[in-house]
Amino acid sequence: MSAFRFDDWDLPPLQATPSSQASMGGITPPAQPPATPGSQPANAIQRGLAPVNAADKRIVNGKADINQLAPFKYPWAWEFFLRANRNHWTPLEIGMAQDVHDYHNKLTDAERHVFENVLAYLTTSDILAMRNIGLAVMEKMSAPELQIYQARQVYEEALHTWTYQHCLESIGLDQQEIYNRYRVVPELHGKIQLANRRLEKVLRSDLDLTDRANLHEFALSYFFFAVIFEGCWFYNGFTPVFALQRRGLMKGAAEQLQYIMRDEVMHCAFGIRVIRELLKEEGLTLDPEALRPLWDEAEAAEAAYARYILREPILGYNAELHVQQFRFIANRRARQVGVAEPFPGAENVLPWLDEQANLRKEKNFFETRVTEYQTGGALAWE
Repeated sequence: MSAFRFDDWDLPPLQATPSSQASMGGITPPAQPPATPGSQPANAIQRGLAPVNAADKRIVNGKADINQLAPFKYPWAWEFFLRANRNHWTPLEIGMAQDVHDYHNKLTDAERHVFENVLAYLTTSDILAMRNIGLAVMEKMSAPELQIYQARQVYEEALHTWTYQHCLESIGLDQQEIYNRYRVVPELHGKIQLANRRLEKVLRSDLDLTDRANLHEFALSYFFFAVIFEGCWFYNGFTPVFALQRRGLMKGAAEQLQYIMRDEVMHCAFGIRVIRELLKEEGLTLDPEALRPLWDEAEAAEAAYARYILREPILGYNAELHVQQFRFIANRRARQVGVAEPFPGAENVLPWLDEQANLRKEKNFFETRVTEYQTGGALAWE
């Protein structure tokens, strides 16, 4: 391949044939001098490339050009990117002065314990999410419209990390102590450790997704990340702070989390759509015996976490409510993917939670079509 040619990358290397060497008395001809800019090698073949066909695109193992956005095969992925940009915000837009007063003068010791540890868990979780998307998932997606939304998702996880940092800094908490809690508090560390274990297998860049066993492992890992980690743990994880907000406390931090929750709703919706498309394209079925441990481990980790952060109940909220709502959300996510509910009969014990995803609160965000999402977009679950 010439150093100055970019239209011959799919051509096999030219090799001397026996007849060509014989014509020169069996002597290998000397190497041609390198081409100069603007010149064409004598043996160059003028050839174009076939245009991209959208049918050749796939979630993984696609055969189209990864660098060419259109024609779309997944126009819904591009729409996710456009909607995400309409939800743009930064933590500096929300005042935190009242939160500083609330934290130091109004919160009980139990409420401060809840607030601090929710942030301690989230500060690490969003960095983990950012790394998983950027290092494990995004590189394995073979359609650029998927990667472009995930690039936005990586940015949003970084933005969320900035938001938690801004909250800690505004209130004046000991950042080193808060950031280290996930390492020293077993109940916080347990969730991070479980996530790392479930996601580490697909971090390898050489994972061969043409192998059916590896493909199933990737689908399970992405299911854990999109459905459980983001769709259940994140969605349910903001609830203790929203419980404070409902009583007029820590409203600035809660509003920050509402914006984050809207992003996470989009992340989860995108992930569920990708999983469904992947299973359909590959004729793949998630093994129920492999899914069961995912749910059970996630529930056990969430229950331990809830017992720690809510070791003393706060007004209107306790550990049992937290775990019950996790089960209800898990059932919803399972239905959206199209797999069996893991916790049949779980009830919606916090009906106000869905309102937090839509700041205007016109409609239940997950169970109906939203009438206004920032600038008019709607997120439909199919």
